[in-house]
Amino acid sequence: MSDSNPISIYNVGMSVGILLALSFALCVVFGLIFAGATMYQVWLPLLPGVSWISWQSALLGLVESYAYGWYIAMIFVPAWNFFSRRASA
Repeated sequence: MSDSNPISIYNVGMSVGILLALSFALCVVFGLIFAGATMYQVWLPLLPGVSWISWQSALLGLVESYAYGWYIAMIFVPAWNFFSRRASA
């Protein structure tokens, strides 16, 4: 990418946020279908306030997962654009 086409923080934030929220939702569905093969213990420490399982907890997990996507975008996009400009200069 050249400095005339930096990547958009909005596009990356939405994409990664939705990816993580969908991944969380799929993990919850998988855990409900296959109770013996769940991985929820792995992500419980990463999602404060989330427990296994209630509607409030699932909604909170979706919101937190989405927020983590935006956090990643807010770190990644400026760094990418900065180093992309330096490499093209």
